[in-house]
Amino acid sequence: MTENQGPAHKKTLTRRRLVIGGAAVVAAAGVGAGVVATASAQEEGEASGAATGQGEACYRLTSETTEGPYYIDADKIRKDITEGKEGIPLTLRLKVIDSDTCKPLKKAAVDIWHCDALGIYSGYESMSQGGPGSGTPPSGAPTDMPTGTPTGTPTGTPPSGGPGGGGGGHSEPTDDKRYLRGTRLTDQHGYVEFTTIFPGWYQGRAVHIHTKVHVGGKMTDAGYEGGNTCHTGQFFFAESAVLDSAKEEPYSTSTTTRTTLTEDTIYDQSGLTGGLLKLSYRKGKMARGVIGSITMGVDPDETHDGTDL
Repeated sequence: MTENQGPAHKKTLTRRRLVIGGAAVVAAAGVGAGVVATASAQEEGEASGAATGQGEACYRLTSETTEGPYYIDADKIRKDITEGKEGIPLTLRLKVIDSDTCKPLKKAAVDIWHCDALGIYSGYESMSQGGPGSGTPPSGAPTDMPTGTPTGTPTGTPPSGGPGGGGGGHSEPTDDKRYLRGTRLTDQHGYVEFTTIFPGWYQGRAVHIHTKVHVGGKMTDAGYEGGNTCHTGQFFFAESAVLDSAKEEPYSTSTTTRTTLTEDTIYDQSGLTGGLLKLSYRKGKMARGVIGSITMGVDPDETHDGTDL
């Protein structure tokens, strides 16, 4: 299945308690008053129904997606993946748990990769369809509805299945740049953190970050090798946060047609389960930085390399 065909049917597990992805992590960050926190309606419902004092919480498997055409096998084990790229600072805090046992997965290798503030991917600069311009940046009221039926008339160009739309077929790299790509191992509590920038957008896709989770391998001089890829997914951003980012440079210089969250054919509108990040930043001062967090529920015994959907 190509990326523009949307998510496949997900396995439903019967024994689950629901969790708020990364809520405790964000609270612990102490970002202070005046913070804008964006979360899905599903997350808010889970908060009101979650029992306290029950230890580790579990929930459904996180949605699988295709890896897209711009994946490059992990070879840079690092926390800071910015390589000097301009953009709103983003601290990405992830937790990986076994969705069946509820236990954190330690020493799992987590890959992330995403475009820069103008929609360009490293390794594929000549193929990317983002870029600066002098037109009008995105504006208007948020239109994302994390649960329920999408409304409104799409204004973006649907993905074509090729490189511009982020289709499922892999493309060979066209250059040797590797900014905004990296891998880290989770700690004993299943946590991993990356320092990056808020992604921009490109034709046919809502703002997103790609991810893979690998288990059963080992660290070598060449990077993480062996084992299996148990999860391939994407993280998404609430429409209100994307609109806030569009007010800042260099995002404001982009004239690329933007696809909203409800128009995106990969995001399955399921909130946390579908990869919707919990975001926190100071109101009116987003340029100072954003914290994004989520908990991923994966099945370490499965193999999901992004080509099996």
